[in-house]
Amino acid sequence: MDLPLITLVCASILTFFILKLLYNQTQNSTNLPPGPRPFPIIGNILELGRNPHIALTKLSKIYGPIMTLKLGTITTIVISSPQLAKQVLQEHGQIFSSRTIPHSAQVSDNHKISIGWLPTNAKWRKLRKVCATKVFSPQVLDSTKVLRQQKLKELLDFVKEKSSKGEPLDLGEAIFSTVLNSISNTFFSMDLSHSTSDEKSREFKSIIEGSMEDAGKPNIADFFPILRPIDPQGVHARMTNYFVKLANIVDGIIEERMCSIASRADSKVSNDVLDSILSEIEETSSQLSHREIMLLFLDLFVAGIDTTSSTVEWAMAELLRNPNKLAKAKEELCEVVGEDAPLEESHISKLPYLQAVVKETFRLHPPAPFLLPHKCDEVVNISGFQVPKDAQVFVNVWAMGRDPTIWENPNMFEPERFLKCEINFKGNNFELIPFGAGKRICPGLPLAHRSVHLMVAFLLHNFEWKLADGLTPENMNMVEHFGLTLKKMQPLRVQAISVKDN
Repeated sequence: MDLPLITLVCASILTFFILKLLYNQTQNSTNLPPGPRPFPIIGNILELGRNPHIALTKLSKIYGPIMTLKLGTITTIVISSPQLAKQVLQEHGQIFSSRTIPHSAQVSDNHKISIGWLPTNAKWRKLRKVCATKVFSPQVLDSTKVLRQQKLKELLDFVKEKSSKGEPLDLGEAIFSTVLNSISNTFFSMDLSHSTSDEKSREFKSIIEGSMEDAGKPNIADFFPILRPIDPQGVHARMTNYFVKLANIVDGIIEERMCSIASRADSKVSNDVLDSILSEIEETSSQLSHREIMLLFLDLFVAGIDTTSSTVEWAMAELLRNPNKLAKAKEELCEVVGEDAPLEESHISKLPYLQAVVKETFRLHPPAPFLLPHKCDEVVNISGFQVPKDAQVFVNVWAMGRDPTIWENPNMFEPERFLKCEINFKGNNFELIPFGAGKRICPGLPLAHRSVHLMVAFLLHNFEWKLADGLTPENMNMVEHFGLTLKKMQPLRVQAISVKDN
């Protein structure tokens, strides 16, 4: 066969496959959910802007509650209604139970043993069982509540000192440090910050906020995986640095405790989560490895601190912005708890308006606006559209919280709306799923539920609050800073006035 003929045959075969590929793409695209027309190569990347949760909410009003975006080489489906979220997270929960794994999560191959990124395999089920029985069970959380109460007492002392000096404080910073020590005591019976606003606390805050920001921001290496080896935005390098710093701390704590148990040099029982897990391993010969324990604590630690502290800060900001709501919450606390009685976790169930305040905060300011990304494991029909295999799926809970077809006056902070209905945020009511729902619901929800309610109630019960620096409720800056969690862009600076001498 001569060269011209070979060339003609090869060209014909190549042309056939190109035409077939184009035909298949056309056929598939007609069944995809609608969405903005993608640009060549980059697709819809430019549509994301600096605040993707807001940009995609605006686009959903044009293209509907199920929408397709082409982000570089990645097909992304955006869900923006409770009905479709229920189909994805519950009715087809197994098909959508996997994750698309961003480059930022692939530090040291952590995604292969991380409860947040693993598929729902045997290893994942083992870690979920540990969370349910040894980390976040009612018995474990009840046994560590004294530790959390002590951290609140330290916050009280810090704020009272500021109040007595007439000094304003950064409330978000004080909340972060308290949550940091509260969770570190629940897990490890120790403080990781030695005062409510010391340098070590600020360093932890910087590391955790930096890691959550990098984990959530659009990354060109995710849109074009071929670029991952060169890490063009430096996200992977920064995440590696964050991970090494935090892992060294957590690994050191675990190693010290394991050595203590092995040598029997210290017979003291800490009665914390770490003891609970290590005892389980010793008693049952569990196959949980040292690295799995370390990464599990690291995942839960970082996520728990960031989401809890940001939610409490948003709740306080909304209450200070709405003084009449703040007054109602304080009045309820006075009636239920009393002016001089100490606040306990057991009071939470008797405070319906406080619970409504927390629900309203989660509605307006969900910690993770898209949850963690899901991945479609097989072609499936959702609302008459075809979701292709391996598509990335975002559930825009921020959009659902601001949807006027679901909520009356959706941009207003109105806790009263939750006094008229039985909606909760535990994954049963898809109008409000800040922790997700179905198989991948956040395992830390039980601790977050206790911590957020208790800290908001504690701050309201012990102090009168006013905005510092001449700020008024009308001109408060409520702009969000986008990341894996939504932060308040401007720090919440306040002046506290103590209402009791305990």
